Amino acid sequence: MDPMLFDKDQDYTREAEILKVLGHPIRLKIIAGLTSQSCNVKKIWECLGLPQATVSQHLALLKNKGIIAGRRDGVEVYYQVVSDRARQIVNCLFDMSGCKPD
Repeated sequence: MDPMLFDKDQDYTREAEILKVLGHPIRLKIIAGLTSQSCNVKKIWECLGLPQATVSQHLALLKNKGIIAGRRDGVEVYYQVVSDRARQIVNCLFDMSGCKPD
């Protein structure tokens, strides 16, 4: 094994943080849905069938980790995936499982 693989501690930490955040089913569903289009909060919680407060907590965590960003349009906030790495991880996960995100 190449010892140089272990010299990138910061990269491993960043990747592990993304995996931890994506490790929750609700957050994984949110990212899977947002990989193809931006969406407002109301539509996200309606599609998930969850209370707005629950969805907002998950969105806040994803936003704080730099995985999504919000764009205000009047009174609505539209979210989109801004982390290419998170998008790649989710796409890879669904490619390996043989299914595509909804």
